[in-house]
Amino acid sequence: MRIGLLSDTHDRVPAVRELLEQMIAGGVSIVMHAGDYCSPFTLQPFHDLSVPLLGVFGRNDGDHDALQAAAKSGFGATELYESPHSFDLGGKSVLLIHDLADVHQRSIDGHEVVVHGFTHIPEMKSRGDSLLVNPGEGCGWLHGAPTGAILDLDTKAVEFLKLTGPEWKF
Repeated sequence: MRIGLLSDTHDRVPAVRELLEQMIAGGVSIVMHAGDYCSPFTLQPFHDLSVPLLGVFGRNDGDHDALQAAAKSGFGATELYESPHSFDLGGKSVLLIHDLADVHQRSIDGHEVVVHGFTHIPEMKSRGDSLLVNPGEGCGWLHGAPTGAILDLDTKAVEFLKLTGPEWKF
């Protein structure tokens, strides 16, 4: 099972759309978002492209009710939760969280895959038997290029995506 990973998209809708299109081309069946969409309109590319979304709220998601309403107004495959959110996906225990500092180490150790954001820096590392992945910043505002990732849930292989064309520079 291939999963798209996003975080910290901060209202940059064109970057969200392009990253989703690359994820679709890469065979993802669902996208997990680790928070900081910011405004409800940031969810529109998920609806337009019929991409199922499982996400948590971040620190910059001001109006949770409006985001929830926008999530439910689409094709019905979008679910947003408070961070952290723990679930099973494809037979793996997954923790989806905005900021790792918000959970105890035992929570991290109790999951096979931990997807997080907050730092805006793409990274992948192992902590014991847990794989920790930060897809970086879907917006590209801080580091100059929008990023995301594709996770193969079966092998725990991660492919990072980076939009590098001149249209993504500012």
